[in-house]
Amino acid sequence: MRIAVISDVHGNLPALDAVLAAIAGDRVDLTVNLGDLLSGYVQPAQTADRLIGLDLPTVAGNHERQVLTFPADRKGMADRVTTAVLRPEHLAWLASLPMTLSPAPGVLAFHGTPTDDLQYLLHTVTPAGAREATPDEVRSRLGDTGDLALLLCGHTHLHGSMRLPGGPLIVNPGSVGWPAYTDDEPYPHEMAAGSPHARYAIVDDASGQWEVSFRAVDYPWDEAAALAEGFGRADVAGALRTGRNR
Repeated sequence: MRIAVISDVHGNLPALDAVLAAIAGDRVDLTVNLGDLLSGYVQPAQTADRLIGLDLPTVAGNHERQVLTFPADRKGMADRVTTAVLRPEHLAWLASLPMTLSPAPGVLAFHGTPTDDLQYLLHTVTPAGAREATPDEVRSRLGDTGDLALLLCGHTHLHGSMRLPGGPLIVNPGSVGWPAYTDDEPYPHEMAAGSPHARYAIVDDASGQWEVSFRAVDYPWDEAAALAEGFGRADVAGALRTGRNR
């Protein structure tokens, strides 16, 4: 089986369209979407329309939960902006999305970890910043993976993979639509892809075990950045243009 994996679109329709066009040439059996779909400063409502029409196997991320459940005074700016433009059918679609799904036998898809949409799986945040997680740290966040052979996660916006000894391949495809951000929890840190490209991954089991290849796609990021500037987010526009936070 050959699967395209996308995550963290964050309402960036130009980036999503470019990735979908690239996937169309990849001869995949299905495309799986790992959440954080709309919240951002590009085109949240238009992105919702596109994704609803595609009807991809999709899990909810933390931003879907926040849009649906947080009161206005607890929402971050991206969620407030997005909530303001979404229609009832968009919200109903978000509410229908599961936290985890199995798009194929032995495959589990989720946003952060299987039980926590805010936890990084392949990275660890310390007072010194973010670093790659160790296999023991990853195992502690997963618990028993049973007979699973492939785990698909997002949330960090950074592409990467880890094959646990005697266990599954774990794949994070990176972010389609937001290549760099900063966060204060659990300690101040930044995540940055280092380039503005829209990212996704292809996984297949043609070799007898799951293997991954990562893709970086050109798209009109200046167009997306200009839309972010229209929301008053010059910082996000800079991240969209460079893949860096400064």
